[in-house]
Amino acid sequence: MTAKLWRTPLDAADIEVTRGVVHIVEERCKGCGYCIAFCPREVLELGAHYNAKGYHPPIAKRMEACVNCHYCEIICPDFAIFSVAAQS
Repeated sequence: MTAKLWRTPLDAADIEVTRGVVHIVEERCKGCGYCIAFCPREVLELGAHYNAKGYHPPIAKRMEACVNCHYCEIICPDFAIFSVAAQS
């Protein structure tokens, strides 16, 4: 998903977009869906399996789209998700 800009920023060639890897602590998740609803890159989706509490934790459907913005971990009320920078 590439954003269409009406003009190209002057430093576009100098900026490197960071990539991230999302980690989900499934046993902490209560399936609220905040991380899915508010992910700016639509990386996550609701999983089909259940955790020990009986909730559907999210799964990463498009890991390559993650830009390591950490928004999922900021919005999660249960601290059940985090992202780290991908190794190049």
